[in-house]
Amino acid sequence: MQLRTRDHSSAWYERFVALVEGFEEVTEFYRMAGDYDYLLKLQVADMNAYDRVYKRLVNGIDGLSDVSARFAMERIKYTTALPL
Repeated sequence: MQLRTRDHSSAWYERFVALVEGFEEVTEFYRMAGDYDYLLKLQVADMNAYDRVYKRLVNGIDGLSDVSARFAMERIKYTTALPL
């Protein structure tokens, strides 16, 4: 999930971080440079579960100007091993 915000104040950031940290579905959370301000990686069972997270997020804090998502249809390869 990629997010843009209109509010870049410290107070908003602290409220936003506290909100997102409470989502057990969020497995990774980054502040980004570039087109989007934040990137959240979610682990959900299905689209209904994603929709519940989406609604909790957008209803939980003001100031978001864009919320986008991309979904993997198939995992072809996954590894964390590095050739060291």
